[in-house]
Amino acid sequence: MPSPRKHYETMLRDAGCDPRVIAHCHAVTDYALDLAGNNPLVNRGLLEKGAMLHDIGRGTTHSIFHAQAGADRCRALGLSEPVARIIECHTGAGISADECTLLGLLPRDCIPRTIEERIVAHVDNLMKGTRPVIIDKTIGSAIHLNKKARRRIYHLALDVENLCKN
Repeated sequence: MPSPRKHYETMLRDAGCDPRVIAHCHAVTDYALDLAGNNPLVNRGLLEKGAMLHDIGRGTTHSIFHAQAGADRCRALGLSEPVARIIECHTGAGISADECTLLGLLPRDCIPRTIEERIVAHVDNLMKGTRPVIIDKTIGSAIHLNKKARRRIYHLALDVENLCKN
C-alpha cells in the first residue's frame, strides 16, 4: 500500500496541480510537521493531510478562489470537514465572511481557528515555492492587503510560534 504522502500527491496530480505546486505542498507539510513537533494538542495525521492538500484548488485556479475551490473539491471527494477547513482557511491568515463577499468569494468564515488550520496557514505564509522566508518578507510583500489583513498575518505568526514551542 502506498504511503499517505504518495496518495495525497496522486490526489494533487489528479486535480491538475503541476509539479511546482506539489513540491510546494511537500515543503509546507515538512515544515508544518517540524514546527508542530510532538505537541500533544496537534493531530499530526490531520496536519499532514491538510498541509499536503492545502493547494489542491490550484489545479483549477491560481487566484484567491483556489482555497474555496480546493475545499469544495475535497468535500465532494468525501474528505473530512476538518481537512476541507484547513484548505479553505489557509490563505494569508484567513478571510472573514465579509471579506470573502468583497472578494467575490462565497461568504464563508475562512479564518483559521484550530491549531492545524493555524499551522498550515502560518507555514504557507513562510514558504515561497519550496524555500522558507521570514514573516517580515511575507508581510512586506503583502502591501496590497489592507492593514487589518497584514496585522492578522503577523498575529497568526506570533500565536503559532508560541503554541508550537517545544
